[in-house]
Amino acid sequence: MARKMKPQSAKDYILLILKWALMIFFAVYTLFPLGWLIVSSLKTNFEFLAESPFSLPKVWQWQNYKNALQVANLDRMLLNSVFVGLSATLLNVAVASMSAYGISRFRFKGRENLFLLFTIGILVPLNALMVPYFVIINELGLYNTYGGMILLYCAIGIPMSTVIIRGLMDSIPMEIEEAAYIDGCGFFGRFFRIILPLSRTGIVTAATFQFLTCWNEFVFANLIVSSDKLRTIQVGIRYFTNQFSTDYVSMYAAIVISIVPSILAYVLFQEQIINGLTSGAVKG
Repeated sequence: MARKMKPQSAKDYILLILKWALMIFFAVYTLFPLGWLIVSSLKTNFEFLAESPFSLPKVWQWQNYKNALQVANLDRMLLNSVFVGLSATLLNVAVASMSAYGISRFRFKGRENLFLLFTIGILVPLNALMVPYFVIINELGLYNTYGGMILLYCAIGIPMSTVIIRGLMDSIPMEIEEAAYIDGCGFFGRFFRIILPLSRTGIVTAATFQFLTCWNEFVFANLIVSSDKLRTIQVGIRYFTNQFSTDYVSMYAAIVISIVPSILAYVLFQEQIINGLTSGAVKG
């Protein structure tokens, strides 16, 4: 049985120590704000404002989470976020899969230029498109509707999803499709029975990124929706701040509630995400 290599010199020990020091530093740098947020959400407002921000609460205020759900009606907003996020994700993946398939498997003039447009779409800041998106949604009669949010979220994620799925489809050998074509499999049969199942890793990756984008989005959710019944969870967090006071601890509790689904989504699909981002890097 092969044994792991051990450091053989002082230089190896120093490099090992530096590696672990950097890993621990970045782990603390990443996790400390989250830990501070959770601890702060379990304090009273007096403790948060009057005492050290890094002190532990004298009594753990789990009531803050109940207040967060009741005061801002977060349970309804959570359901809105889930509905809008899942709907936009399904629509986005369906459209992106078809566009990626067309660009990946067919040879036509301007194919790479068309793909370049999708790539450019990733680089354009979304906030720069606030006015055009608002005008289009309003002209379509979709302002203050679920349909407007779903359509908008689907559109802003298509460039990224197309690039991810196309990268994986490029790694699927053309011989598989050619064999299916010889056996009499039509266009839709090849797409639904062969390409989509073989591309599931890239599709899951794109779907995960799309859902997280929908879940964490605030600007457009606040821009094209005015009804409290349609508000999403990210918009609900601002209800804890008014002109004269801010309920910090309940707001922090609401933030913790809002980020839990994002963490769970990544934990559940992290293997598919990593495989989807790397599988299209090497062909063969």
